Amino acid sequence: MAGAIADPVRREILLMLRDEPRSAGQIADRFAISRPAVSRHLRVLREAGLVRDTADGRRRVYALVTAPLDDLVGWLERLTRPSGWQHRLDALETEVYRTRRERRTTAGRDRSQKETA
Repeated sequence: MAGAIADPVRREILLMLRDEPRSAGQIADRFAISRPAVSRHLRVLREAGLVRDTADGRRRVYALVTAPLDDLVGWLERLTRPSGWQHRLDALETEVYRTRRERRTTAGRDRSQKETA
């Protein structure tokens, strides 16, 4: 599947189909490449399970199929999500800021109590 979405033309086709199904002719009209070339791109996407086609009279209508992308999305999230260490460092940073804020608040309270005494 990664090979199917590696090509910029195929990625653009997927984006076109995100909003609504389109005929092969409508898809081909968007590109400055031959209709047979667009047809080959559609075949690659269909074989990867990313689009499905249905007959509507003499024309083929293509629709996006997002289910195969779920595994890829999960895998990409693992790459982009902070590592375990990043979570721990973020928690440490939060604790340091909280402790500093508490110390400033306590020091300010102690100072004002000394002044009023």
